[in-house]
Amino acid sequence: AFSTDRIIAMSFPSSGKQSFYRNPIKEVARFLDTKHPDHYKVYNLCSEKGYDPKYFHYRVERIFIEDHNVPALQDMLKFTASVREWMNQDEKNIIAIHCKGGKGR
Repeated sequence: AFSTDRIIAMSFPSSGKQSFYRNPIKEVARFLDTKHPDHYKVYNLCSEKGYDPKYFHYRVERIFIEDHNVPALQDMLKFTASVREWMNQDEKNIIAIHCKGGKGR
């Protein structure tokens, strides 16, 4: 995972067999709830898969980007506007952003 003070980049929060080699979703949720309670939003850049947003208190936004592809300008503008709005609401707010492996998008 990559991290700055307000941005966390990680691989897909997974369950089942995938959680053995990707981030277990319950552990990701526990980390975010412990370190940044009520001050995080998760951005899923995977076009191919999602998960139940209840794990993250429904603060999940999806931007559908194909793996190893450039995102559409419209999607990037939507993403940056959303991030800007969330970050400006409170100086404690952070984002956790992921694709599948944590580096392709």
